[in-house]
Amino acid sequence: MENRVEEMRKNLGLNQEAFARAIKVSRQTVSSIENGKYNPSLELAFVIADFFGKSIEEVFIHEKRKE
Repeated sequence: MENRVEEMRKNLGLNQEAFARAIKVSRQTVSSIENGKYNPSLELAFVIADFFGKSIEEVFIHEKRKE
């Protein structure tokens, strides 16, 4: 799943470590989410969206499969 986490984090002037501390995860988790290697749980997705003051849909982009 694609996301805008890195873009939004950088817009706030935060590095991965500071963002990770703010949402109570490891820096490695933030890196994996930003690189699309890890999809956060629904609960963590809400935490991230709330941190940015956005809806989940504004942060995480789910593309339906094209058949």
